[in-house]
Amino acid sequence: MTQKKEHLLILRFSSLGDVALTIPVIRCLLKTYPNLQITIVSRKVMEPLFKEFKGINFFAVDFNYRHKGLKGIYQLYNDLRKIPITRIADLHSVIRTHLLCFFFKINLFQVKKITKARFEKYLLTRKKNKKFQPLTPTIYRYADVFRRLGFPVDMQKHEFPLKKGIVPKIILKEILKNNNEKWIGIAPFAAFPGKIYPLDLMQKVISYLQKDYKLFLFGKGKKESQKFDIWQSAYPNVFSTVGLISFGDEINLISNLDLMISMDSANGHLSSNFGIPTITLWGVTHPFCGFTPFGQPIENSIFLDREKYPLIPTSIYGKKVFKGYQKALRSIDPKVIIEKAIELL
Repeated sequence: MTQKKEHLLILRFSSLGDVALTIPVIRCLLKTYPNLQITIVSRKVMEPLFKEFKGINFFAVDFNYRHKGLKGIYQLYNDLRKIPITRIADLHSVIRTHLLCFFFKINLFQVKKITKARFEKYLLTRKKNKKFQPLTPTIYRYADVFRRLGFPVDMQKHEFPLKKGIVPKIILKEILKNNNEKWIGIAPFAAFPGKIYPLDLMQKVISYLQKDYKLFLFGKGKKESQKFDIWQSAYPNVFSTVGLISFGDEINLISNLDLMISMDSANGHLSSNFGIPTITLWGVTHPFCGFTPFGQPIENSIFLDREKYPLIPTSIYGKKVFKGYQKALRSIDPKVIIEKAIELL
């Protein structure tokens, strides 16, 4: 009798940084189990993240129409049942995935979900009696889900891809005037103000580094684009990527960088997924929250002095900022960032 081939369904709908963190684990998973079939279920915008994997299926959810609401989740379940899956890994653990996994469980599918350690996160971020100790990195929480499903992986055996992405033609055409210059990516924005390094200080970092290096600015939206346009006009070696290249091309460009400077945000994960030295700036969050970019030494994380700001971290994702901490990031001197960048380059 032929043994049934294993087909793993992986659920992770958002956010970009959290989805990007799945990449190193999936690399190890496929290296350890080369015959394992995998289907990723996420939002359509996330699909370019998985282009490096040959043979992996990507299923795009549509929460605006087809998969909207309770009825839509049941429709999603029926859509996914058409795939010959055998086990389900819930790497998101939100109401949508809980409902979806309920339908799978009552039909006797093996389902395991991520342990989010919400209480430990509360202890780390509360004001009084804070328990300041590192949480298990999210990437290892992902690996634990696969272990409980019967697919243990050794993250110590992870290998970064040797092949870099193809640099978009518009980049090659417009700015490659000096191929000897090293490339630095800078992503100065984040989802919440508490994680954003003051832009006037970031301008000092940009002004200095662009003298000797080619700088690429990464972001999205009109507000960020307008700021980038000012910097691009002011400095000859600064180039804004906003609105010019697709997300897939952005990933390809990032894979060719020599260094990334990012807030505690998705761009730090995109660059670290390629083994690129990545400097991350932490505001009201902290590396102990478990979202340090994969493979980056703690020395590459620049965070606030807890003797001066003892309540750091104030939240896991940077949404909550305690009184008196609104301008805490101003305590990080631009020279610290510049010197770290030069050291890594």
